[in-house]
Amino acid sequence: MPALPWTVPNPPPRDAEVHVFASRFETRSLWGAVRFLARTPAVWRQAGRAPGAYGAALKAQPLRRTFWTLSAWESADALKAFARSGAHRPASRQLAAQMRDVTFATWQTSGDRLPVSWAEAERRLR
Repeated sequence: MPALPWTVPNPPPRDAEVHVFASRFETRSLWGAVRFLARTPAVWRQAGRAPGAYGAALKAQPLRRTFWTLSAWESADALKAFARSGAHRPASRQLAAQMRDVTFATWQTSGDRLPVSWAEAERRLR
């Protein structure tokens, strides 16, 4: 699973202000990368049903133990509700000890600028 393409569970209004979230995770070991991948399908399904989710994507380099996520939300509160519930909550807690490096970035954009490019996400994560 090298990547999960941009998926749109709920199209945003074109003129809506959108909360974008990007993350980069590097695991301490290949075992940590395997554990990350094992939890991905359940979290991906949750994102596809999450209220306020406007889009999500995942890029993975498991042999390099590195993963990126990119998502767009109706609001910061919608993102927080997603992160604190469903499959995401236990996955993030169980994987915390596996992480070597974690970086997050958030910013606002308009709905008509989705999907955000990976280049833009990576620039903001630097």
